[in-house]
Amino acid sequence: MSVEATAPPRDRRTPVLVGAAVAAGTALLALVDPHDGGYGFCPMLRLTGWFCPFCGGLRTTHSLATGDLAGAWAANPMLAIALPMVALVWVWWLVRVWRSEPVRRSPTWVWVALGAGLLVFTVLRNLPALAPYLSPV
Repeated sequence: MSVEATAPPRDRRTPVLVGAAVAAGTALLALVDPHDGGYGFCPMLRLTGWFCPFCGGLRTTHSLATGDLAGAWAANPMLAIALPMVALVWVWWLVRVWRSEPVRRSPTWVWVALGAGLLVFTVLRNLPALAPYLSPV
């Protein structure tokens, strides 16, 4: 009895379901403007008075979804750059899974650099001199 070494089948549903969930959330944000309130509050801002790296994220997503690049930048410049990059990474993931190509995991240094970048952005956006440029509008 011979056992052939075959690669396990790729799960194509996961990137599709992730994309569908993100698309549904983005559509909701495009239709219901977070500038009008009603989406809740940031726990870090409420507890500490500091803007977290994601403060303004809902407004950034709404602005990007409706084509307002200046509004997205004003709400959260980091996310205005990062969200389109995340969308490109998702497309890359979807294509690789669909073609049954291996999907490589990110090296540890990428996650460390991302965490350090978020920490630096958090500190910078809370400095009074940079608040007019980096704090959410």
